[in-house]
Amino acid sequence: MTDGPRQRGCSAASGGDAVAESGKGSGEGGVALKKEIGLVSACGIIVGNIIGSGIFVSPKGVMENASSVGLALIVWIVTGIITAIGALCYAELGVTIPKSGGDYSYVKDIFGGLAGFLRLWIAVLVIYPTNQAVIALTFSNYVLQPLFPTCFPPENGLRLLAAVCLLLLTWVNCSSVRWATRVQDIFTAGKLLALALIIIMGIVQICKGEYYWLEPAHAFEPFQEYDVGLIALAFLQGSFAYGGWNFLNYVTEELVDPYVNLPRAIFISIPLVTFVYVFANIAYVTAMSPQELLASNAVAVTFGEKLLGVMSWIMPISVALSTFGGVNGSLFTSSRLFFAGAREGHLPSLLAMIHVKRCTPIPALLFTCLSTLLMLCTSDMYTLINYVGFINYLFYGVTVAGQIVLRIKAPDMHRPIRISLVWPVIYLLFWAFLLIFSLYSEPIVCGLGMAIMLTGVPVYFLGVYWDNKPECFNSFVAKMTYLGQKFCVVVYPGETKGAGNGEEGEELKESQAPLSQDDGETHKSADC
Repeated sequence: MTDGPRQRGCSAASGGDAVAESGKGSGEGGVALKKEIGLVSACGIIVGNIIGSGIFVSPKGVMENASSVGLALIVWIVTGIITAIGALCYAELGVTIPKSGGDYSYVKDIFGGLAGFLRLWIAVLVIYPTNQAVIALTFSNYVLQPLFPTCFPPENGLRLLAAVCLLLLTWVNCSSVRWATRVQDIFTAGKLLALALIIIMGIVQICKGEYYWLEPAHAFEPFQEYDVGLIALAFLQGSFAYGGWNFLNYVTEELVDPYVNLPRAIFISIPLVTFVYVFANIAYVTAMSPQELLASNAVAVTFGEKLLGVMSWIMPISVALSTFGGVNGSLFTSSRLFFAGAREGHLPSLLAMIHVKRCTPIPALLFTCLSTLLMLCTSDMYTLINYVGFINYLFYGVTVAGQIVLRIKAPDMHRPIRISLVWPVIYLLFWAFLLIFSLYSEPIVCGLGMAIMLTGVPVYFLGVYWDNKPECFNSFVAKMTYLGQKFCVVVYPGETKGAGNGEEGEELKESQAPLSQDDGETHKSADC
């Protein structure tokens, strides 16, 4: 075996795709992820990942736990502000540690391999497969709902359409980064138009005098007693709707001028989403009482039925378009997380390889798709999401705490963006309130989420920490990696600055089994 293909440049893909980045400082070309994500696409990734199905279903959970319309709106505003603060902290980390992988990469570099692996483990095992499966099922439900007006769509039909959605978008993401970002841009624009329609109808309602539940005397009139534990759960529900705000950090290495575009995309996207969410919820309560809102399983659809009449079909179609874009964004970013984990030696090395011509992480995308399709076979995905939701927010706090630790450990480290430490402290105080009262309100769910995460400890020590594995095991892994390379036509990317640093990165680089140069067809495809 030779390292020939690993050091070859990636030819320009058909359709005008940009040429892949070369390994800098080495004097040799290298297959690498392309820097094709500009500012507009970066904003599309953030907005498209945040606005999935959450704003169309979460208002019920927020209202139910907030106990009044006024407090529910305050929850949406405060959650948006806290999300913006968290995004600011991630912006500093993203340009200080400019590696794909987001919070996984930051936690690993700051707190060590085990902490990073546990973050990766819970994401690989449950978080991303279940989230993508739920969004895909929501898409299929809203597509099929108009065809079954008097009953629920058949379960097998829902799963089949969800699988088709996943397979189609996986193919798009495998084919071209540019195609994937174009899909994201188009469907992000579509979902913003749908929400703009909701907001405009809400303004019309207010102009007609339909603002009974927005008057202070009625807005804070509780329909049940206020409870601190329930208010914490309302914030968790709102935070679920804002989920995805950190996804741009997963693709830092593919950003054009990340030092400029990463913070700009955050400053544009988070306020935009907060504005849209708050005013969409205001629009909801101009057409529905709290009781009507709580009785609905799909708030936007009920809203459309009350105000759009014969045009009410627009709402389920709009939600379907929104969730389609959500699946695309989640596939795009989660595959980059698995790619980053494999590059650091925490996942099979095949997942760190990219196509010799398209320069897309095809093995990571296929792995993401397969794990999501397996989740479609289960019927208890929502409970799984509840289990890991606690752990997800736990690691958000750990990552932001890492920003403070890094300031202490490496005060002279180059930071293109340097924010005041007041912001991470504010975020951590809110985070502590959220987790403590969530643990108090749902101890079993949070405990099971912690248990799922801790199953990664023995896996880390056996799979990553243990160096002297039996030769037969290493030989088997090498053969499987070689077969995977042949099947996907992928090679390990040329080393670039910030990629594969440290002992684990070097060991991973040395352990690759790239395609042999005597394989004529594959050798030809890797040539520039």
